[in-house]
Amino acid sequence: MTVNSDFKAKLVAKEPLLGTFIKTPHPIIIEIMAHAGFDFLVIDAEHAPFDRTTIDMMLIAARAEGCPIIVRVPTSSPDWVLNILDAGAAGIMVPHVETAAQAQALAQSVTYGPGGRGFAGTSRAAEYARRPLAEHLARARDEVSLICQIEDPDGVINHAEIAAVDGVDALFIGRADLAVSHGYSDFFAAEVADMTTEILGNTDTATGLYCPPTEELGPLQAVGGSLFVVGSEHSLMTSGGLSLSQKFNAVRSAKETLK
Repeated sequence: MTVNSDFKAKLVAKEPLLGTFIKTPHPIIIEIMAHAGFDFLVIDAEHAPFDRTTIDMMLIAARAEGCPIIVRVPTSSPDWVLNILDAGAAGIMVPHVETAAQAQALAQSVTYGPGGRGFAGTSRAAEYARRPLAEHLARARDEVSLICQIEDPDGVINHAEIAAVDGVDALFIGRADLAVSHGYSDFFAAEVADMTTEILGNTDTATGLYCPPTEELGPLQAVGGSLFVVGSEHSLMTSGGLSLSQKFNAVRSAKETLK
């Protein structure tokens, strides 16, 4: 079993998985965060400055560390999907999936065959031609995870049909966009919480969501969530640095008071 197929097996089995977003386009970040104990990392190519070459470098680092990488793509165009998967990603997270038809097209785009991704036997995903064609075709689907992000009104309405599409491995709730798209300014609003609970409870596929580092995951897991992306290396660095500086400032203030 490969790193990517192991990740997918756990995802489909709805085992609890913890990851974080990566927003800094440098492979050293992958090396550092892979040692932090996460089950997977998500390269955020939707909201951070990643290009094809940078993602490739990040995936080389991830492979060296044995860490599965999901790439949140800025667009689900065939060229993006092909390049990301050829580079050896464990899968893609696609923003703003709103219909079953869109999900069906995505499921086709991540697989080989008519209407699907083009085949290249010399890619990293194919172990640089060390896999025979038939072997790579047989193993490729078990090494690619498709995660559809639900963050729009139509996505909420159609989430059950999206989850039922063959090839969709998980629904991922983007509560910030979900809130904004429904006219709320707080992704903890009661209405957003109700939608979140409904989607997390879907049984046709794994479900998950983004959480800030301070949020308790237990209640979300209790209603069905299993895929958790908590913070990013930015928020984790900020909170760690802030905690350190606050402790130092408390000591400094105490000493100044004693003067």
